Amino acid sequence: MFVYSIAAEQAFHRARTTMFSTRSKSMDRASLGIAWCLLLFVVLLLEAQPAASQTQSSVRYLQNGNDNVNSNSMQQMLKGAGATPVNWPQPPKQVIPDVKTELAKLNTTYVYQNAWPANNVKLGAVTAVSFDKAGNVVIFHRVDRVWGQNTFDNRNQYTEKFRGPIRESTILALEPQTGKVQYDWGKNFFYMPHGLTVDPEDNVWVTDVAMHQVFKFAPRGAGGKPLLTLGVTFQPGIGKKFCKPTSVAVLNNGDFFVADGYCNARILKYSQAGELILTWGQNSFAGVSYDVAPQNYFAIPHALTLVPDQQLLCAADRENGRVQCFHSSNGTFYSQYHNQLIGDRLFSMAYTPAEGGQLVIVNGPTAELGIHPEHYNEVHGFVLSMGSKQVLSKFGPNNMQFHNPHDVAVTTDGKEIYVAELNPARIHKFVHKSLAKPMSLSATKDSSITSDLSESSALDASTQQTVHHPSGKAILVSSLMLIFAGSTFALALFFAQRRKRGNQALISAPPTDLVYRQLTASNQSCMPFGGRSRRHAWEKSDGFKLGGLLDRDRNGFEKLDTQASDEEQETTTLASAQFA
Repeated sequence: MFVYSIAAEQAFHRARTTMFSTRSKSMDRASLGIAWCLLLFVVLLLEAQPAASQTQSSVRYLQNGNDNVNSNSMQQMLKGAGATPVNWPQPPKQVIPDVKTELAKLNTTYVYQNAWPANNVKLGAVTAVSFDKAGNVVIFHRVDRVWGQNTFDNRNQYTEKFRGPIRESTILALEPQTGKVQYDWGKNFFYMPHGLTVDPEDNVWVTDVAMHQVFKFAPRGAGGKPLLTLGVTFQPGIGKKFCKPTSVAVLNNGDFFVADGYCNARILKYSQAGELILTWGQNSFAGVSYDVAPQNYFAIPHALTLVPDQQLLCAADRENGRVQCFHSSNGTFYSQYHNQLIGDRLFSMAYTPAEGGQLVIVNGPTAELGIHPEHYNEVHGFVLSMGSKQVLSKFGPNNMQFHNPHDVAVTTDGKEIYVAELNPARIHKFVHKSLAKPMSLSATKDSSITSDLSESSALDASTQQTVHHPSGKAILVSSLMLIFAGSTFALALFFAQRRKRGNQALISAPPTDLVYRQLTASNQSCMPFGGRSRRHAWEKSDGFKLGGLLDRDRNGFEKLDTQASDEEQETTTLASAQFA
């Protein structure tokens, strides 16, 4: 193209020179016409060049994307409505000598509450978390449903309608201190839960990616039927239809935003009555992540949060690994936030005005397809300053990594953080260290990372319901057994020393016949372990054996159960590909 450009410009100058020279020499009209034709040809050539360049760039872009596409889910999203191939120059990446070292330097400002929620709370894959007006932690979970490779066909249509809606409650409200269930609802309605938001009036907004719909319910799901429904049941599309919508955010005046995430990659603003006000966003998904993508382009807008004090709406641009913020009044771009410490995938974020305005962020396992990772990656929660755009701290369960965090919520004062996780299926609570109480002994959770393909690309959740936290019975039984073993050992040691002193005394002064007769005739039943266990001091001894002592009464002991809790038996190996 560069060669063609130089040749075209040279031809243009020659044509212009020829035209002017013909005028000066008063050439005939035929020569002048030829000059004008030549000039017109050159102009058309110059105008055609950028179009050819753009076409070739688009082809390269799609080829680059297809190099990484090796699953059904990726093909679905690449074929999603509204997908627009785009090519943009990539600025040089910020150079960090060692990401692992930089991550290790980050402070941990939040303490994990391992005993929350209550032990009897059973969950499927937890997809969303929010707060109601009473301060309860409201969560959305999938119970027994799993998003796998065959859950949707290549037209993004749900393939498991025959199973019917989830029969158990999919929405639970947990008391923030104890974690006990305050109320639950959402039976026999949802097929594949995703996003949940409780608005300032306590209405509950949810999205179902299988139904391709957005629902508004009365506070606590009163009535069991939605007050407002957007989209067409089980029919993906564009326009008034959705294709796997992900999240909702609601303004104080009742206007609300919908992230139409997986296929259409757009954000829509509606009035309180459900009338469309505006829409923006284009699909930039190509199977790879970018440090800085163009404004208003999304590779799965996965979650939404409001920044009321700045009148902003922020979106988690998941596969571009960034947060994009827009003016909530008109949808125009405001700013974006990306950091190499967080990595190339960013699942959700929540805003707190604490410390001048902060974003609490959860990322995900590296690389959309688990290949070609850009750099070292750890799965944590991060606190990012909106002012400086710097990562201030990190957090995770027992100061370790998450597996598949999916959503996050933070209180207005920034003191409590809750993280919804797909696999293992959990809801986590963190408290700022300034308020945290001393932690009790707890089982350390495995820090290994399970690479997943999440939602239409990430591995989803365990196929069975799991109890959230281990029981304290195991610790109690273990403690009692240790105390008993220690006491037994001390008692045995006491008698061993006593016998040793007896042996030494008899060696220095052998017993007389009278002493011998008294010893043999004595009643031995007063000994702690019975007469048979007693040995005469002058009899040959093989030494004290603790095992022999304990063998006298084996019926008094029971084997300790090695499977102390459901959590210890969890497996991180998934039998099939699942998505978030």
